[in-house]
Amino acid sequence: MNNNPNDKEIKNQKKKNKTPKNTIHNNKPSRTRVLAATGLMAAFSAILMQFQLSIPLLPNFLKLDVSDFPALMAGYAYGPMSGVWVCLVKNIVHLTLTTTGGVGELSNFILGVCFVVPASLIYNIGKKTKKSAFVGAIVGTVFMSVTSIFTNFYIVYPLYYYVMGLSTEQLMHMYQSKLPSVQDLWQALAIFNLPLTLAKGAICTAITFLLYKYISPVLHGRK
Repeated sequence: MNNNPNDKEIKNQKKKNKTPKNTIHNNKPSRTRVLAATGLMAAFSAILMQFQLSIPLLPNFLKLDVSDFPALMAGYAYGPMSGVWVCLVKNIVHLTLTTTGGVGELSNFILGVCFVVPASLIYNIGKKTKKSAFVGAIVGTVFMSVTSIFTNFYIVYPLYYYVMGLSTEQLMHMYQSKLPSVQDLWQALAIFNLPLTLAKGAICTAITFLLYKYISPVLHGRK
């Protein structure tokens, strides 16, 4: 039986080019594609930000939105800076409709960056696998949630006091209307804001994992 040398060469080449099943394949996209796709993801994120869900157990000013998952996708596909740009552009767009004097947008940007940057760094710095993407998203979610307590206490709420003319007592009254036993702002942030931010990160992570395999070929020019 005669073996064709060309057949052996083709088989060997296929083995070399085979991608492990647990790896999310990434071809380096062109700069033009990165800029265009980042812009599209930012536009999509800005649209999603218009839909914010009020939760009955929380004070009215605390709302859930899932507009960070396009930034997470961009961060996975192109690196942390792409995700940061998505967060920035969507909040600049949302400033045209702000009801918080820009304070809500500043908070959203800070927390979005705290979520996207650790997640995309962990994913892009080593092997780009589903496991590294998941670990990155978990780290990003926890980091964003813990950071939210301190940014709200030291940056966001003081700005609300100044811009919106609120007092600490008025803010605490909003929290206590849902849970009268809340004693101070630190406790309120831990009871209300922390679980909300954890839920936001978890939902954005779940949506990203559901959709990324369909969006990734488009982002990398394979479809």
